[in-house]
Amino acid sequence: MVWKNLFNGIKTIINCNNMDSSKLKLAVVGLGYVGLPLTIEFGKKREVIGYDIDKSRINDLSKSIDKTQECSKEEINDAKYASFTSNIEEIKNCNCFIITGPTPIDENNLPDLSPLENASKSIGKIIKKGDLIIYESTVFPGATEEFCVPILEENSSLKYKEDFFCGYSPERINPGDKKHRISNIKKVTSGSTKEIASTVDDLYKEIIDAGTHKAESIIVAEAAKVIENTQRDLNIALINELSLIFNKMDVDTESVLNAAGSKWNFLPFKPGLVGGHCIGVDPYYLTYKAQQVGYNPEIILAGRKLNDSMSEIIANKTLHELDLRKKDNTDSRILIMGITFKENCPDIRNTKVIDLIGSLSEKGCHIDVYDPWVEVSGIKEIENINFTFNLKENFYDAIIIAVAHDEFRSLDPKKIASLKKENGFIYDLKHILPREISDYRL
Repeated sequence: MVWKNLFNGIKTIINCNNMDSSKLKLAVVGLGYVGLPLTIEFGKKREVIGYDIDKSRINDLSKSIDKTQECSKEEINDAKYASFTSNIEEIKNCNCFIITGPTPIDENNLPDLSPLENASKSIGKIIKKGDLIIYESTVFPGATEEFCVPILEENSSLKYKEDFFCGYSPERINPGDKKHRISNIKKVTSGSTKEIASTVDDLYKEIIDAGTHKAESIIVAEAAKVIENTQRDLNIALINELSLIFNKMDVDTESVLNAAGSKWNFLPFKPGLVGGHCIGVDPYYLTYKAQQVGYNPEIILAGRKLNDSMSEIIANKTLHELDLRKKDNTDSRILIMGITFKENCPDIRNTKVIDLIGSLSEKGCHIDVYDPWVEVSGIKEIENINFTFNLKENFYDAIIIAVAHDEFRSLDPKKIASLKKENGFIYDLKHILPREISDYRL
């Protein structure tokens, strides 16, 4: 009997380790910027259930409406094998769960893993022997197996690598980018065993035209993802610092970058505010883990400190220019063009433009915000911000172009210039206007 039980146990492990990706019954958990495009791509080729606890989100998707504007109505309709639900009972029969929850930071810039914890608890309660759980959320190296797996084990009473398996395939979604889509961006994959890694890799190959890169382990895949955005953050911090230096020298930053960019290996980064839920957040996940293992990541944190300070630097520059024009802050009117964290995207999460507005408002300035991408109603972060949809000529003491929406680029520069008072000025943070129209540029 002992030998029979041992044989059956080994047989179960072998069978689980040799999963056929084509026979996986998929559920995508979380239908935000990452989960919805993933569900849509799989839904074009195989049955997949998209699950989200937000009932209003499910209601919208059932009508082929995506308020993030990442997926069009036509794209959602094309996913004829996809369905959506907020009832976890409807995904119980699946045997592969792809978790795409957010990974924010708290007020102390420490990882907030509560969304990932809650998702892992919920899925842990419904997984069965032989199931596969794949994480796509950006985390610190080691988080999947050190943090998520114990939660899955506790809530399922199953044992990792024996009863269930895990994979990790970090998302590479770029919100607002209609050129680089999920299918044409190479995907990193990994698994808890070599066999599971191959299963995960085969699964994603079904929808990724650009191909995949199978990492040696889950922790390697986690580290690869978190350094992607850390590298971008540091590069932008460098350009932001250079722009501050060149401004003091009265040298145009864009002209310098264009000249340097004539060399083939110069990286084309631009100065600006760094917000959102990726570049402005992910480096803190890496620094957290670095400090846990006894290393103080000075360069990464220095880059974060500089990028986080840019809102205050821009506010101080604006106030200084108002003062030079003998404008009382309490009597000054400022138009800020763009409030989202990046161009051509409705998302205001962790946007640094709100910090800029706060710094100017604290000094008594009257702020109007113009952003055609933002649906104002129902978003608590912007309840106390004055939005305008009627741009008045000769009305503003200062105009700050904070986000490079296509709508702003398409405006006649003279139209934008006409909005400022005779003694007013334009502060172009995104270099979208000709130099002769901009009074100041970052």
